[in-house]
Amino acid sequence: MKNKEIVKKIKQYQTIIIHRHVRPDPDAFGSQAGLGEMIKHSFPDKNVYLVGDEDPSLSFLAQMDSVPDELFESALVIVCDTANQARIADQRYKNGKELIKIDHHPNVDPYGDLSWVETTASSTSEMIYELYLEGKEMGFAFNDKAARLIYAGIVGDTGRFLFPSATKRTFQYASELVVYDFDRPKLYTALYNTKPNVARLKGYILQHFKISQAGFCNVKISKQTLEEFDVTSLETSQLVGILGDMEGIKAWAFFVEEDDLIRVRLRSKGPVVNEVAAKYNGGGHPMAAGASVENWEETEYVIADMEQVCAEYKEE
Repeated sequence: MKNKEIVKKIKQYQTIIIHRHVRPDPDAFGSQAGLGEMIKHSFPDKNVYLVGDEDPSLSFLAQMDSVPDELFESALVIVCDTANQARIADQRYKNGKELIKIDHHPNVDPYGDLSWVETTASSTSEMIYELYLEGKEMGFAFNDKAARLIYAGIVGDTGRFLFPSATKRTFQYASELVVYDFDRPKLYTALYNTKPNVARLKGYILQHFKISQAGFCNVKISKQTLEEFDVTSLETSQLVGILGDMEGIKAWAFFVEEDDLIRVRLRSKGPVVNEVAAKYNGGGHPMAAGASVENWEETEYVIADMEQVCAEYKEE
């Protein structure tokens, strides 16, 4: 199996550098750092590094390392939770001796000397725990730190186990992870802690969303609005789920203006949204995807496409 081949590669290399995607979420951090912690605990003599852009809201999970270019030359590079190469944080991933991809998104951009893609997994963190289970007989070990990170990633990508992606396997793994010694209430608090300025922006969103007859909802957040509430574009990702509980909404979009583009975040209760995202420089899961457009005029094309998807969707 692919995961046993990955374990063999990890055992083979002295230096291992682990990447994930830009604009990270808990699963990106959890799978990356959880894998790193697992390797360090299993093989203390190996040199293991985490690279990528820092995110202050997730720094409680892990800190990134500063890695000089020359270390890549003899390293095994592993990229977690990243479907396409353009979104890999730290583009030096190409400079390693060998490259492994571990991901649960649709395999739209196959890359790597070895690739393990499992779209039925709730999260890449879930896959990392499975890697441990398969690798136990080959020397893999687990500890409390790794359990905390993997659990955080699973919680983040399943929406606290509310999304359909949470399967029997997900709950089984979660039940095994909570046996380890880490503070779950503290972890939840850190994952879902909301600053007062972000909470105020939440109020703005709930006052300014638009919902169509087809069941599509959208909110547009300009740079001026971000400045008014002193919120960064990255921080708006904390709020993208707030429209999901509203009656009558089938799918929704957040349009967030940045310096050089407009970030599009798509979510759904049923209609497939990643196909729309793919038309606009993006992709993702069927029910959760991201994209980008160049100006507000182009957001109207996204809205039209999403309107059609919602209108054609028939609930079972």
